[in-house]
Amino acid sequence: MHDIEPFYGWRDQYIASEDKESIFHGSVSSEFQYSNTVYNYYVHPQWDEMGSPNLYIKVLFVDYEKGVAIIELIGEWNDCLANDIMLLKRNIIDGMIDKHINKFVLVCENVLSFHCDDNSYYEEWAEEVREYEGWIVILGTLQHVEEEMLDNQIDHYIQFGSVYNSIPWRTYKPQFIAGIINDIIANKHHFELM
Repeated sequence: MHDIEPFYGWRDQYIASEDKESIFHGSVSSEFQYSNTVYNYYVHPQWDEMGSPNLYIKVLFVDYEKGVAIIELIGEWNDCLANDIMLLKRNIIDGMIDKHINKFVLVCENVLSFHCDDNSYYEEWAEEVREYEGWIVILGTLQHVEEEMLDNQIDHYIQFGSVYNSIPWRTYKPQFIAGIINDIIANKHHFELM
């Protein structure tokens, strides 16, 4: 896990540590000093802490004008032991919602497991963004993670699945990804790989 870096292809458009509105403004990540772990495995130092012992994030892109945030995650999403959804919601998402972000893309290709406890934070988050015609979408879920999310009815609050997993998000500009997702949600067209 130590060699998996957050996606850096959009750094010409956004860097959270340089965003004065970001909770990570002014933060400095080491390139060489590994300290954060998922259980006994070190994660690359470019991942940011959100308060969880086993789940880390990287805010890849924020557009305050269009209300869009794209966040990549790595590790174990465990609401039972660490209450990760509460930590994500209170430490990261609430501040973004206060700044009028209402469209959230979570890239979960490196989320290795998912354990749900209570759906109340998911429900709260979904209600807050829907009030402003927003949404929450997950890209890149592993099959067993998706099955756990379905078993716990997370799909009532967050959209995920094959149509979203088929979006080659790294090849597009972040603004285009939000447009694709808007179109899928509005059922304007079914996204197909070119």
